[in-house]
Amino acid sequence: MTSSNNQTDLCYASATALAADIRRGERSPVAVVDAFLDRIERVNPEINAYVTVCSESAREAAREAERAVERGDDIGPLHGVPVAIKDLNRVAGVRTTFGSPAFADHVPEHDDVVVSRLREAGAIILGKTNTPEFGRKTKTDNPVFGASGNPWDPSRTTGGSSGGSAAAVAAGLAPIALGSDAAGSIRIPSSACGVFGFLPDFGRVPAGPVRSDAFQDLLPYTFLGPIARTVSDAALMIEAISGPDTADPNGLPTPTGSYRDAVESAPDLADLRIGYSPDFGDFVVSKSVSETVESALDDLSAAGATVEEVEIPFEGSWEERHDAIEWILQSRYVGLYENLKQDSDVDLLTIDEPITPEVRSRIRAGLELDTTTLATARRRRTAVYDAITEALEDVDVLVTPTLGRTAFGLDVDNPTVDGESVHRMHGWTLTWPLNLSGHPAASIPVGFDDSGLPIGMQVVGGRLEDRKVMSASAAIEETIPWKNAYPPEAIEGDR
Repeated sequence: MTSSNNQTDLCYASATALAADIRRGERSPVAVVDAFLDRIERVNPEINAYVTVCSESAREAAREAERAVERGDDIGPLHGVPVAIKDLNRVAGVRTTFGSPAFADHVPEHDDVVVSRLREAGAIILGKTNTPEFGRKTKTDNPVFGASGNPWDPSRTTGGSSGGSAAAVAAGLAPIALGSDAAGSIRIPSSACGVFGFLPDFGRVPAGPVRSDAFQDLLPYTFLGPIARTVSDAALMIEAISGPDTADPNGLPTPTGSYRDAVESAPDLADLRIGYSPDFGDFVVSKSVSETVESALDDLSAAGATVEEVEIPFEGSWEERHDAIEWILQSRYVGLYENLKQDSDVDLLTIDEPITPEVRSRIRAGLELDTTTLATARRRRTAVYDAITEALEDVDVLVTPTLGRTAFGLDVDNPTVDGESVHRMHGWTLTWPLNLSGHPAASIPVGFDDSGLPIGMQVVGGRLEDRKVMSASAAIEETIPWKNAYPPEAIEGDR
């Protein structure tokens, strides 16, 4: 048995390095999985990143992975690499609750397509990570499992809704994790927890299979993607899970170039043109976040990048755009409500379980929507798409702060930004306009505030240019490295 410090080092190794070592026979998948399970046992009780840990099946999968290497089998790119799965994604034979008391004992019979692809690539599933009920909130807590704590300060939020996945990666409880994003749910916790989160082109990663409503992920654009500590690790994972699936009508064809090639051929900064929007139109951003992002941009400029401030030609007010995302999300939740009634005989508005108030309020509001309101939402959505596309015309990528502030306390329901009141759910998150427009994006850690909490920068690309986002992120990572910035000193299990 290795020492606790050596185990910690292993658990902070990159997924890319682990995969290469396992492939060469230099590292045992059994030892890797045992190290992560030991660390989960020590650290997870403090931050509640995992809600279900698959110890037995993970160890059996690791033993089989080791035998495959010994036999000289043809193995996948993630062979033997542990991965965490958000509890909104189905894993066959593993409790999948969606964070809801109505599904507290639900065990699906089949994997989601993205989970099947991870298995086919050789990944070993460590467990399911915490999420707000049905992904409803930008904080990660729910009536079944409670709240997840931020590894940099467990008294603070991870953000949401992929908060458990981001916390697991940040705390060394998984090298990579799966997230999903309908209003920022990959990017928000990635920024709050100091990790890298990536949104590929919409349609690159298949959803489902969800036969009740195969078009729900248009309301709004909802992405599946990786959360990782490095850009190359995210590329390794997205490579394994992307590609069309006949069950997903939104699927895109396989791109001609790979994501790993995009990382390896990252542009020289002298060839990178960055457009900077300090507030993504009209969001409220704290002084510490603005100064940290602008300091990172100064470093990129000094290294040769062209950085220029750009205006986003949005129509109307922040409130009008926000109404559009709210109306579309309300429509989505009406679909969820009707599908659960028909497919699972669960009525979220009448059952006795303590359903999250925000879930019920969104459904009730959605039931009151009319077609004129939804038509207005689509017009405003079109205008958002046009404005972001126009802002990208003369630059390679657009960057903004990911969040208007750093992580706040777990007991805070109405966060402020430098004392200014903002919308409690979406006023401090500069992420959701991209779920209206569908542009690919990432959140990259670029520094810390005075209290040591991470700050992320959002990187946005043109439609069908997600590899450009990945490539630009790799170039940024080389100038502003965060690979060795881990929070173990904040976690009691590491002391």
